[in-house]
Amino acid sequence: MFRDLLEIIRELIRKTASSRLFILGIICFIMYTGLVHKLFNMQIINGEKALSDYLQLTEQTITTAGTRGNIYDRNGKVLAYNKLAYSVMLQDTGAYKKSDDKNRMYLRLVKILQRHGETVQGKFEVALDSNGDMVYTSSSESARKRFLRDYYGLKRVEDLDDEKGRYPSNLSARELFERVRENNGLNDLSVTDQEALDIINIKYALRLMLYRKYESTAVATEVSDETVADILEHVGDMQGVTVEESTIRAYNDSIPFAPVIGYTSKVPEEQLEDLQSRKSDYDINDIVGRTGIEYTMENELQGTKGKKTIYKDSVGRIRETKDETDASAGNDVYLTLNADLQKGIYHLIEQSLAGVLIKTIVNGDYQTGSTTDGSNMKIPVKDAYFQLINNNVLSLKEIESEDASDTEKNIYRKYEASQRQIFDGLKNELMSPHATVMKDLPDDTKAYLFYIYSYLSEPTVGIIKEEAMDKGSDAYKAWKTDEISLREFLYYGIANGWIDSTKLETDTKYSSADDTFKALVDYVLDRLKEDRNFTKKIYRYLINSDTITGQELCLALYDQGVLKENPQDMAELKATGDAYSFLLKKLSALEITPAQLALSPCNAGVVVTNDKTGEVLALVSYPGYDNNRIGDGSYFSQLQADLSLPLYNNATQTRKAPGSTFKPITAVAALEEHAITADETIDCTGIYTDVEPPIKCWIYSGQHGPLNIVGGIENSCNYFFADLGHRLSTDGSGVYSPDAGLEVLRRYASKFGLDHKSGVEIGELDPQISKEAPERSAMGQGSHAYTNVQLSRYVAAIANRGTVFELSLLDKTTDSEGNLIEDYTPEISSHIDAADSTWDTVQQGMREVIANGSTKRLFADLEVEIAGKTGTAQEARNKPNHAFFISYAPYDNPEICVTVNIPYGYSSSNAANIAKNVYKYYYGYIDLESIVNAGALDAAKVNIRD
Repeated sequence: MFRDLLEIIRELIRKTASSRLFILGIICFIMYTGLVHKLFNMQIINGEKALSDYLQLTEQTITTAGTRGNIYDRNGKVLAYNKLAYSVMLQDTGAYKKSDDKNRMYLRLVKILQRHGETVQGKFEVALDSNGDMVYTSSSESARKRFLRDYYGLKRVEDLDDEKGRYPSNLSARELFERVRENNGLNDLSVTDQEALDIINIKYALRLMLYRKYESTAVATEVSDETVADILEHVGDMQGVTVEESTIRAYNDSIPFAPVIGYTSKVPEEQLEDLQSRKSDYDINDIVGRTGIEYTMENELQGTKGKKTIYKDSVGRIRETKDETDASAGNDVYLTLNADLQKGIYHLIEQSLAGVLIKTIVNGDYQTGSTTDGSNMKIPVKDAYFQLINNNVLSLKEIESEDASDTEKNIYRKYEASQRQIFDGLKNELMSPHATVMKDLPDDTKAYLFYIYSYLSEPTVGIIKEEAMDKGSDAYKAWKTDEISLREFLYYGIANGWIDSTKLETDTKYSSADDTFKALVDYVLDRLKEDRNFTKKIYRYLINSDTITGQELCLALYDQGVLKENPQDMAELKATGDAYSFLLKKLSALEITPAQLALSPCNAGVVVTNDKTGEVLALVSYPGYDNNRIGDGSYFSQLQADLSLPLYNNATQTRKAPGSTFKPITAVAALEEHAITADETIDCTGIYTDVEPPIKCWIYSGQHGPLNIVGGIENSCNYFFADLGHRLSTDGSGVYSPDAGLEVLRRYASKFGLDHKSGVEIGELDPQISKEAPERSAMGQGSHAYTNVQLSRYVAAIANRGTVFELSLLDKTTDSEGNLIEDYTPEISSHIDAADSTWDTVQQGMREVIANGSTKRLFADLEVEIAGKTGTAQEARNKPNHAFFISYAPYDNPEICVTVNIPYGYSSSNAANIAKNVYKYYYGYIDLESIVNAGALDAAKVNIRD
C-alpha cells in the first residue's frame, strides 16, 4: 500500500514538473523571495537611511533673541522694560512665483493692518507726514545719502550721482517714492500712497533678509487682538504670514526720560558691521539701542541669543532638532537719576517757559532794531498764530479736506484766492525783461523769491549747484547784497554752468538760455504749488495782513481736536474775536504748550548733580518725545519737522557761550596767578578802554566804582573781569601778550574740566575754550561754548573746592536675577590745588550774587541758602539772549548743584527762576503732585543785568 502511495506521488510530481504552471510558480516564488528580501533590507536594515534620503532634509540654524535687560532709576523704579505683544511676521516661502501675486498678497495684509490702525514698520526712509506730504525720515543729509546708497545696492556714497544717471541723489522723497512704486509694479494696483508705501517697506525689509530667507521678519508689532483674529482668519490667503508672540520695548514716563534713555529699533545697516565686530551673531533683523542709554549700554542690555539646528523635509516640516542652546536675558541697568525729580523738573521747565511767553507775547506788531535789548524783546501775537500752522499744530491736510469745518473751509478759500494771485505775480516778475532788483521788492515778494532760490539749491532738488559758483564774481556779490534780480542771477547761472537743467523738460544740448529759463520757471512754480513750506510762507503773510485771523485759527484748534471742546470758551471767542486773550489763557493752562508754539523760548535744559560724588540726579531736556511711538514713521517725521527740536538734548547738545557764568573761573585764575589779591579793588568807570573796541559794562552809562573780587562776582562787572583778563595777559615787565592771557584762561578752564566732555554716558558735544580776545574771554564771551552738563561739572568743582569728576548716569548693572555685575563710581578727573582763601573768596562772591545782588528779590522766599552765578549771552541782535544759571546748595555744606540753560531765554533771571523752583521741589517745599497739576508759572519779575 505504501508503494502504491509513493507511486502516486511520483506520478503527480512528474505531471506537475512537466506543467507550465509549475514553471511559472517557481519563477513567481523566486521573484517574491527577492522582493521580500529587498523590502526587508530597505525597511529594516537600511530603513532610516532610505527615509532620510527620501525626505531630502535641509539643515537650518535658528536663533532666538534673548530678553533685553531693564533700565531702572536709582531707587529701582522701572524706566524701560519688555512687554509681551503680538507681532505680524512675514517669510518669503517661495509660494508666490510672480511679482504681481506677491504684491496682491502684500496688499491684502496691508489692508487688514490699516483696518485696525496698525503701523507697518520698515527701513525704507520715506514716510507720509501729518499733512500727507512725502518726506525723508533720515536723520541728516549724510544719512539720507547712506540710505540711497543702500537702496541702490552701492558700496560707497561716492558712487551716487554717476555719469549715466542711474543712481541720482537729488531726488525728492516724492520722486524716489514714485520711482520705487513703478519699479515694484505697484502702479498696476489700485492703491493709495500709504498702501504703496507700506508694501514698499515690506518688500524692502524682505530684500534686506534675502541671505536668510528662512527667517521671518516683523511687519507690524504690538498689534491688537482684533488684528490677530483678522490675520488668522485670512492667513490661508497670505502664505508666509504668521502671528507670533514676542516682546517689545516699552517705557514709563517716556517724555521726560526719552532724551536720556533713547530708543531701540532694528539694526541700521551702517551700524551692523560695528556690532558684529563686538558680537558676531548680530544680524539685520535684531533690535538694538539707537540713542541714549539704550545705545551706550547695548552690550550689557542685549541678551545672548539661543540657537538650535533643525532639519526640515521637502515640505517644510521639522524632522529633527539638535544642538539646542537656550537664550539668556541681558543685564539690568540702574541709573543715578531720580525718576520723580526728573519728572518734576520737566513740568517745572514747561510751566516756566509758558510764563515767559505769556509775559513776552504782545497784542500788536513789534520790530527789533540795532539798539534792541535782547532781554526785553517782545513777540507779536501774529507770530504765535502763524506757529499754529508753521509747527504743524494745525493740519493743512485737514484744512484742505472735503469734510473740513466751515471755519477751515473759509481759511482755505482765502488761501486759494491768494495763492493764484501770488503765483501769477511771481511768474510775471520772473519772466519780465525788466525784473526788479531784490532790495526794491515788497517784503512778501522778496521772501517768496528767496524761497525759490533756496528750493532750487536743496540737495533733493539740486538744480542750483552752489559749489560750482564763482563766489568772487560781481553777480554773486550783487546777489548777496540784494543788488540784482533773481531773474538776472539765474540767467547768469545758466550761462556759467551752475544751473543743472537735466531735470527740466528741455533739450539741454541745443536749447537757448531763454528756453532753459522758461523751463526752470515752469518747473519751480509747478512744484511750489505742492510744497508745504512755501504754502506756509503764504500763510505767514496772510496772517500778517489779517486776511486770515487769529480767531479763525484758534477755532480750528477745536475743529481738529487739538483742544478739547469747551462750549463756553468757544462761544466767548466767537463773540469777542479776542484771540490774543484766548491764546494766553490756553497757554496759561498748558492746553497749548511752549513746545507746540515753538517760539523763543521753547526749550531748555536742567542738570542736577551730587557735587560730592559726581552722580547726575536729573538730566532734563525740554521738550521730550514719546519713545514708545518712535517706530511709527509718521510720528518720527513729525518729530524731525518739529521746530522745538524734541530730538535734540538741550542738556548735552546745546552748546552756547556761557556768558558771566564763566567769571568764577577767571576769578580763580587771577587769584592763583597773583594778578589780584582778595582785597584789591578795580575801579569800574562803565567802559573799559584799554582794548579796541572798548568794552562797555552792562551798567554803562553808569559805573560800579571800586570793586574787589567778591564785589566783581556779585555785580557781574564786565569792566572788572576785562581788566583781570588784561592783567593775565601782561607779564611782570609790563609786556602785554593776548596769547599769554588766553593760555592762562585755557589752562584754568581745563583744570575745571572744560577741555573735554563731562563723562555722562550719552551723546554730548565737545566743549570749546575761547581762542580770541582775552579780555572778552575772561567775561565768558570770545569763542567759549559749553553745554549745560559741562557747566554742571565745573560748578560742582567750585562747590566741593577742587574735585573734578567725570560725571556719570550709571549706578550699577545686575543680572536678571538681581546679582550685582558692576558697581559704577564716577571717576575723579583731576583736582584743582587752589588756596583755601581762593575758594573762600569765589564762593563768597557767588553767595553774594544770591544774597545781595540783582537776584536777591528772586530768591527772597527760598529758605535754603544757595550760591550761584547768572549768565546772559547774545548770539544775534535780532534774537533774544541766551539765559544761564549755575548754582549749588546748601551754601555752607553743598549737596547738589543745579544748572539751567534756556536758549533764547531773554534774561538769566528766567533760568534762575527755574533753578529756584527746582530747589523748592528737591528740599520738599512743593511736591510732585502739585507740580504736575499746575499751570504756567509767573515769569521772573527781576531783570538781571550781567
